[in-house]
Amino acid sequence: MAIATVNPATGEVVKTFDPMTPAEIDAKLTAALQGFQTLAAWSFERRAAAMREAARILDEEREEIARILTIEMGKTIRSARAEVSKCARALRFYAEHAEEFLADEPADAAAIGASRAFVRYQPIGPVLAVMPWNYPLWQVIRFAAPALMAGNSGVLKHASNVPQAALFLEELFRRAGFPDGAFVTVLVGSDAVEKIIADPRIRAVTLTGSEYAGRQVAAIAGRELKKTVLELGGSDPFIVLPSADIERAAEVATTTRCQNNGQSCIAAKRFIVHAEVYEAFAEAFVAKMSALKVGDPLDDATEIGPLATEQGRADVEELVEDARAKGAQILCGGRRPEGPGWWYPPTVVAGVTPQMRMFDEEVFGPVAGLYRVTSADEALRLANATPFGLGSNVWTRDLAEAEHFVNGLEAGMVFVNGMTTSYPEVPFGGIKNSGYGRELSAHGIREFCNIKTVWIG
Repeated sequence: MAIATVNPATGEVVKTFDPMTPAEIDAKLTAALQGFQTLAAWSFERRAAAMREAARILDEEREEIARILTIEMGKTIRSARAEVSKCARALRFYAEHAEEFLADEPADAAAIGASRAFVRYQPIGPVLAVMPWNYPLWQVIRFAAPALMAGNSGVLKHASNVPQAALFLEELFRRAGFPDGAFVTVLVGSDAVEKIIADPRIRAVTLTGSEYAGRQVAAIAGRELKKTVLELGGSDPFIVLPSADIERAAEVATTTRCQNNGQSCIAAKRFIVHAEVYEAFAEAFVAKMSALKVGDPLDDATEIGPLATEQGRADVEELVEDARAKGAQILCGGRRPEGPGWWYPPTVVAGVTPQMRMFDEEVFGPVAGLYRVTSADEALRLANATPFGLGSNVWTRDLAEAEHFVNGLEAGMVFVNGMTTSYPEVPFGGIKNSGYGRELSAHGIREFCNIKTVWIG
């Protein structure tokens, strides 16, 4: 794939970039190693000051940055602004809490014959981040903020369709006052990733992306004995039970399925509804999905923009057409409009069966699969009948029922009566084919630390 900004609303190539040469990549990795050595010696206070300055820059230049995100991958300007603001919040969160999260942890010295014993968290070195296009800033910041506050340096290999966002991120941390090399961007294609992972200057890898990409990166990193954190795809269930607030559930269902134009790993994709409330929920859900305003993503009134890539739209179309051909009912949407750009309307598909690709595969667009069940136990079985295990949603007013699903759902996150969302305060990640390891919170900052045991006699 060429390294280029291509406006998804028009298909127009806005700007192209040459991939870096081997010599340029080598210089970036050398800079990252030197940046790590400098940053690791800084105090938490000094790192925090630079992190807060990065947050200030994001707040001050939010409009300009948001416009880049919208033009590069098609998200609405409103959601782009929200993404920039969320990044600033995460930077401030780690500036405030990193020292606390990485403080020495005392152990029971007497039990192991020591005068003193404790655990110390120390940075491990340059970490390669292989990042996707769907949240061009947030995906990176949720890695970079804890990594840099821990004293690691970051090497970003971003998706090839968001090069301007990638270059901005390197500039952001430089302008904020971090040392040279503390965060660098390499503009390369996916064919260059293996050699970068294998380079001895890289100590670990984090990837957010497809299951296929995760398997490839994990295999290379495993061969090189380098730690990985993987946040991969999801096919999150959204379970609606008889006691739920149906109107509110339908409203949130519409938001979660269509956030970021439907291109979010943690968006609910499988809507599993008890028969007692199926008709009421389906009617409200279809009405709300149909009412969303599709249009120019730079217009403040727009709620759904285009998909980010032409191939991405083709993938969505194939899944919907496969379901249609095998007997599913299309309750709204389901046909792409004529004209330029990579548009696809909000779509609800009912009657999805195991014979349809949608049953097992992630639909990365504003398409919801609607399922009818006759009991809570059937809902739980269907929710878990997926190779993925990222997030999940349960709607019920029954506390015992909620607890049953909290315990029973095979997922890294369970949200009861609310939308699955990433917050700096709580860990983010999945199980099964959705990956391993955690981002955010204290768990995220410790993923790329040497957890060092100290025993003093």
